[in-house]
Amino acid sequence: MAAPALAASPGGADTLRGTGALGVVVERATGSLVIVDQIARAAIGRVTELGDLSHASVVYSPDQRFAYVFGRDGGLSKVDILTGAIAARVIQSGNAIGGAISDDGRLVAVSNYEPGGVRVFDAETLAPVADIPTGSKTIGLVDAPGRRFVFSLWDAGETWIADFASSAPAITRIEGMGKNPYDALITGDGRRYITGLFGEDGLTALDLWESPPAPRRILSGYGRGEEPLPVYKMPHLEGWALAGERFVLPAIGRHEVLWVDARSLEEVGRTATHGQPVFAVARPGGRQVWVNFAHPLNDTVQVIDSASGEVVHTLNPGPAVLHMEFTARGHEVWVSVRDAGRVDVYDTGTFEKRAEIAAESPSGIFFTARAHRMGL
Repeated sequence: MAAPALAASPGGADTLRGTGALGVVVERATGSLVIVDQIARAAIGRVTELGDLSHASVVYSPDQRFAYVFGRDGGLSKVDILTGAIAARVIQSGNAIGGAISDDGRLVAVSNYEPGGVRVFDAETLAPVADIPTGSKTIGLVDAPGRRFVFSLWDAGETWIADFASSAPAITRIEGMGKNPYDALITGDGRRYITGLFGEDGLTALDLWESPPAPRRILSGYGRGEEPLPVYKMPHLEGWALAGERFVLPAIGRHEVLWVDARSLEEVGRTATHGQPVFAVARPGGRQVWVNFAHPLNDTVQVIDSASGEVVHTLNPGPAVLHMEFTARGHEVWVSVRDAGRVDVYDTGTFEKRAEIAAESPSGIFFTARAHRMGL
């Protein structure tokens, strides 16, 4: 496959560059990625011809060199972020909704709306390894310890665990997860898988240390007794953040975030916010949680102190703030401002803007540190 066009090469033939400070920014309108350097706070390259990236996500190989890009059009692309070349690409379905890489880095899985199910590929070559039909739109795909993938079925209200410890995957089906699971997450220790329910007021949790795991409803009826607001954008459950001994998560259709005890999974508090939260992302270390919001209040970011649960700072980066990504140790946060055509870099201690990076309709920001974190 021919290499794509590069606006600027990440490095010439004589340039040595590590991967630890690199990342990519999705340019959703043009089907491209901007390769960025965190230390330089700069774009160093652009990879094009990646298809429909309107709802794209990215995972990394264990050596942080290759970005696996999951496009909405079913495209799976393996991008070498050191050379700026597409190493491999397949169109594996008609409509895809994200993917994951196994804990050993050898398998890449993609969840699909059309035709549904999960397809698994060799991470080196993108050769097909397994096709797992589900008869349902498949969402909430994550990697779990032991070469496993966990995902949920929108239509059937089930969660499946695909275990690739041996050559043929062993499938465990968990029924009774609830009506229309729409997204899911796995906790950083790989123990709990939690799915949000579009058709019910609450969520369902699985303890993956159990065999087989039993579904447990949590936060049932957290909006009970109040008139629900229109939902302008469903929050991403990967926006759940562990801050100290509590999780904080966006409340669906509400202008608040919920605080949840990390052990009991019981609600322990709420914080009123500027709008309907989309992402609630913890600064590494957990002391702060940064929150962005759905349209029409999506020009704002609020910072919540994890100890007090109070909003301590408000930023107004500009129209359509879509995503935030912290550097590995949390000294800076990068914020995509889609309708302003740029990514802003902020100091998390002073809240001062350190840099602006031009990008075409930027959305997701993915740093290579994700290679070493479960579920990302």
